[in-house]
Amino acid sequence: MAIRSVLIKRPPHAVWAVLCDGRRYGDWVVGTHSSEPLDGAWPEVGSAIRYTVKAGPWSLSGRTVVRDAEPGRRLELEAKSGPLGTARIGIQTRPWGEHTLVTVDEHPLTGPGGTLHNMASDALIQLRHRRMLRKLAHVVESATEPESERASSPE
Repeated sequence: MAIRSVLIKRPPHAVWAVLCDGRRYGDWVVGTHSSEPLDGAWPEVGSAIRYTVKAGPWSLSGRTVVRDAEPGRRLELEAKSGPLGTARIGIQTRPWGEHTLVTVDEHPLTGPGGTLHNMASDALIQLRHRRMLRKLAHVVESATEPESERASSPE
């Protein structure tokens, strides 16, 4: 399994707001060019988003389905990439002082990724997670802080 954490310098509700926006996954998920809601109200269990991955002239569309969720704390996703198979992606958020500790845990379930899963593929997933979590931190931390947070923040 590939597990990686990052400390995001915003409260958990700010991180969760980004995770709840199915249109923003292209902003922080590495390799994702765009995303859009597909089924249900993201991130309710059973809801889905469609995503597109582009690499040069090639593109691949897939869908990500919410398999389990604990609002504000945990999101369990299944990414379905057609012939490439499926992967389980768990995202957990925890208060860490006034910041948020975000942990991503991903592993392939089916298809070539599931069949060929090994330490080398986990290392590649780790590299992807490192970049993805940096991008997520940037998206969350660069968002305008709501007036209510500024008013309650100690100076």
